[in-house]
Amino acid sequence: MDQITPTILFEFKERMHISHGSEDRNLESLLKSSLAAIKAKCGEFSIDENDRAKELVFERARYAYNDALEYFDTNFLHEITSLGLDIEFAKEGDTDAGV
Repeated sequence: MDQITPTILFEFKERMHISHGSEDRNLESLLKSSLAAIKAKCGEFSIDENDRAKELVFERARYAYNDALEYFDTNFLHEITSLGLDIEFAKEGDTDAGV
């Protein structure tokens, strides 16, 4: 199971232009819940290995941070659907390769 590593937290803080550490616990919590939500919608992935998935996790966490989470699914529907299909197709490709 993926963890929100200090590197992931740092990348998110850089993106959000947050230079202090006083919100680290809250940001880590937002990232964890966003990671779980994107995995629930799209399937299993490694946040360290899938840049598109990481982007969606960061965007969802940004929406949550700004109290606008209700708009995330609508605004990112295409990206969520596309990532979910790519993950499923990759999984099927792995299954076929082992046959």
